[in-house]
Amino acid sequence: MYADALQSISLAMAQVRSVDLLLARIAQGLAAQPDVALARIWLIAPGDICGTCPLRAECPDTSRCLHLAASAGGSRKSEEAWTGLGGAFRRFPLGIRKVGHVGATGEPVLLQWTGKDEDWLVRRDWATREGIRSFAAQPLVFRGEVLGVLAVFSRRKLGRTEFSWLRTFADHAAVALTNARAFEEVARLRAQLELERDYLREEVKDALSFGEIVGRSESLRRVLQQLQPVAETSASVLVLGESGVGKELIARALHDQSPRRERPLIRVNCASIPRELFESEFFGHVRGAFTGALKDRAGRFQAADGGTLFLDEVGEIPLELQSKLLRVLQEGTFERVGEDVTRRVDVRIIAATNRDLKTEVAEGRFREDLFYRLSVFPIEVPPLRERLEDVPLLAEHLLGRVCAKLNLAPPKMTQAQVQALQRYDWPGNVRELENVLERAVILSRGGRLRLELALPDSRGTSARDSRPRDAGAPSSFIPEKEWRRREKENLKAALAVAGGKVYGPGGAAALLGLAPTTLASRLKALGIKVR
Repeated sequence: MYADALQSISLAMAQVRSVDLLLARIAQGLAAQPDVALARIWLIAPGDICGTCPLRAECPDTSRCLHLAASAGGSRKSEEAWTGLGGAFRRFPLGIRKVGHVGATGEPVLLQWTGKDEDWLVRRDWATREGIRSFAAQPLVFRGEVLGVLAVFSRRKLGRTEFSWLRTFADHAAVALTNARAFEEVARLRAQLELERDYLREEVKDALSFGEIVGRSESLRRVLQQLQPVAETSASVLVLGESGVGKELIARALHDQSPRRERPLIRVNCASIPRELFESEFFGHVRGAFTGALKDRAGRFQAADGGTLFLDEVGEIPLELQSKLLRVLQEGTFERVGEDVTRRVDVRIIAATNRDLKTEVAEGRFREDLFYRLSVFPIEVPPLRERLEDVPLLAEHLLGRVCAKLNLAPPKMTQAQVQALQRYDWPGNVRELENVLERAVILSRGGRLRLELALPDSRGTSARDSRPRDAGAPSSFIPEKEWRRREKENLKAALAVAGGKVYGPGGAAALLGLAPTTLASRLKALGIKVR
């Protein structure tokens, strides 16, 4: 082993920014030198295969050990290459055997074999067959910290000069390893920031627009009182409530009050994900994993690492796909589609649904184990009809937001108009209130809010649509009970035509001209179960 050869390897590895590639080049460069039979590098890392490790019986501490990270060399008797990272010596406990001693103490080792029964040589048959004469191991040390061990088996005796050069080379290798790790961490953080940026842009477009939680009612106050104690934990939260009540605002409040507030809150609308793209959306994929996978893509779990993942409409996840979600919730690990690498994430789960998940479990449409995993701390958000005292505050708040969005001066709202808002039962909840106010602002002229043109009557139609076409015709009406009966029959008929399908093309929502969430809310309010 010559100084110029080691210098050449040092120059080459200075250009490498990948840890795996760097280690491979170091081992390959050493193995290419005359008479070097085998070069190996072990790095200190947390214990991982303690249950099956061949050296488990000798291990004093399973928290850390030496992991074989690179290997190069080959037999002179055959074409066998020693590049694998398995085998009996893929792990060494710190302080155990010669490699473990170097890793634990930082003291280098140079041993010679004369063909006798030296204690340090474990596989004498291999050493005899390959003509091994020396073993040299140097610690990889950076700023006083041992990072790992660099070792070579040589077919000729290594002298002190060569051992000294190997020490210098190990120092260069430790610096290169630290730099490569730093480059990889910078690249990982950059990718994470770009991922968060992309998802946050998506959130800005998709986020609910009715702003912060507003209200003073006792029912809302009880909900808010539950937020602070659970927000400080990592417990899974299940937010229950009808469509439009503001379940996502509750999730955002939980995240903003949690220790994870500096990390992202990533939202997934489970109802909008096609079955065939479920795994890709949640876990990501690699290029070529399926038709249309033109580049690597990180999934929502990776984007939410260290933060919070909000699973909106979690009850819409198909039963056959729920086991895949349960696994990552239980173990904190997943694989991208088309990739064998297991990744670990630290994610807090907040789920939301307008379905009765207990009923879904009882009827076999939702996994019981997943339900209990998600509902560690359930929070039920009351519908707007149960907190009508909040309507004045909400209306004022939303009216300001709507006018700001439309770049219009806020019109005046009279006390009579506030009372009219409070008389309506709001099946679409806060989202419907926002839509009514926006429609009223658009129809307003001369600074007066034309709420009568936008507010639905008791039958769910706008006041303008409900006026008789013939002013001279006698007025007629339908009692509320009869109207509800007719509406129920109408919804059942639409479901029958759609074959029980609520969402998507040909579904009942499309047939009725309703938003799917609005239809779901009405079905629940009328007690209609979808089979």
